[in-house]
Amino acid sequence: MAWEISMTVDTAPADEVGPIRPVERPVPLRQSVYEAMVELVVAGRLRPGQHLVETELARQLGVSRQPVREALHRLEAEGWVDLRPNQGAFVHVPTDQEVDQLLDVRELLEVETARLAARAATSEQVARLRVICHEGEAAVEAGDTARFVTVNNHFHAELARMAGNAVLAELTEIVGRRVRWYYRLVAPLRGHESCAEHLDLVEAIECGDGERAALIAGKHTERTRTAYHRPAS
Repeated sequence: MAWEISMTVDTAPADEVGPIRPVERPVPLRQSVYEAMVELVVAGRLRPGQHLVETELARQLGVSRQPVREALHRLEAEGWVDLRPNQGAFVHVPTDQEVDQLLDVRELLEVETARLAARAATSEQVARLRVICHEGEAAVEAGDTARFVTVNNHFHAELARMAGNAVLAELTEIVGRRVRWYYRLVAPLRGHESCAEHLDLVEAIECGDGERAALIAGKHTERTRTAYHRPAS
């Protein structure tokens, strides 16, 4: 006697994938804790070398220790935090080599951004850049370093948007967050001259002079590098 074997066969075409699942809402707690901790580091609320205590962080953030622990491991993988055996977690202290490597990338991005922005900028966008420049000058005059660092980052983000290259803008945003962390250390030294350099860059962009804008952008980053390596007085 022949036996019939009953089998369930997936008749879906080979190139079809399974059903798309809805995205998680709200944002997972571990992601919110991670973002909050990165911002605390970038803003200087958690200082380089500072010992991070899970229980204290959890208390301040209003969460349990588990998402804090998960965030710390992710922060270590991304270079924001160092986890030391039998000692705990510490905010990473950037080395001179790390700063130089980041500024090398920053300079490449900024030079091309300036060149593209000079070709694409509208009068309205140039006017917006001037407003941001004035906001930076006001922050410097008020001695508000935190505000100036934020405005400085805004200026460069606006330039990236003006350039009209979405990939370039995305990379600028990624690099910009870490640059903001390092830049805090030199902002008091760079405030006035940085504002002047921003205005020079705006002038070149307004004139549509891409090569001059690129040159100014490159020197702008190099002066930040020099200030970072300047011996403390």
